[in-house]
Amino acid sequence: MALLEVKNLGITFGGLHAVDNFNLTLEKGDLYGLIGPNGAGKTTVFNLLTGVYKPTTGTFYLDGHELKGKKPAEINKAGIARTFQNIRLFKNLSVLDNVKVGLHNEMKYSTFEGIFRLPRYFSTEKKMNARAMELLDVFDLSENADTLASNLPYGKQRKLEIARAIATQPKLLLLDEPAAGMNPNETKELMETIHFVRDNFELTVLVIEHDMNLVAGICEQITVLNFGTELAKGKTEDVLKNPEVIKAYLGE
Repeated sequence: MALLEVKNLGITFGGLHAVDNFNLTLEKGDLYGLIGPNGAGKTTVFNLLTGVYKPTTGTFYLDGHELKGKKPAEINKAGIARTFQNIRLFKNLSVLDNVKVGLHNEMKYSTFEGIFRLPRYFSTEKKMNARAMELLDVFDLSENADTLASNLPYGKQRKLEIARAIATQPKLLLLDEPAAGMNPNETKELMETIHFVRDNFELTVLVIEHDMNLVAGICEQITVLNFGTELAKGKTEDVLKNPEVIKAYLGE
C-alpha cells in the first residue's frame, strides 16, 4: 500500500481552478519533488494535504485512511507535518520550547496537573526536554537551546522549523521551499540534512523548491505543476530535460 495516495484533488476559488485534477502516489521512503513556476498551485497542494483548504474535488489517503475534510490538527496527528515558505516559528520562545511544542502528539498532562505541578507534570516535562534535546542534537542546535528563536541565523531557523515538524512524529514531511533565502553552503548542508532525516527517521518527504540544484540533488522523482495542472512527472533527470518544463520556467 502506498503511503500517500492523492486522487483527482482540486480546489476552485471563485471560478479559478487553483489546482485541478492533481494525482500523486508516494511510497514509503520516497524523496519526491513538486516544482513549477510561481502561482502554479504548489503551496495550494500543501494546504489541501494539511487541511488548511478543503478540496472542491477529489480526495487523498495516508496509509489507506481518507483524510479529506479533516482539520489540520487531525491530519497532523494522522502523520502529516509541514514547514512553511515563510518561516513560522514561535519567535519569542526559546529554541528548546519551539521543539517541545511539536511534542504535543506524544506527551500530555492535564491543565490541572500543570497548574498544581503534580508528579506527572514533572515526569512529562523531563521526558519532553530529553526528547527535544535529542532532536536539537540531530540538527546541531543543542548549543542554541536557550536562545530565542528570533535570534537564530536564518539557516538555523529553517533547521529549527524542520526539527519542530519532526517532533510531531510524522510519516510524511512536507517541506515548502526549505532552501529559500539560503546561500549555497547553507543549501548544501540542507540537502544533507534532508537525506539524513529521510533515512534516520524513516520518513517520506515531499519538497516544493525552486532551487533546481537542490531538486536534482535530492529528489528521485518530481511532478511539475503549471497553472494548477500537471505538466509532467517522472524521474527527475528526465523531467528536467522536458522541453515543455523548460518552456514553463524560461518562456519561449
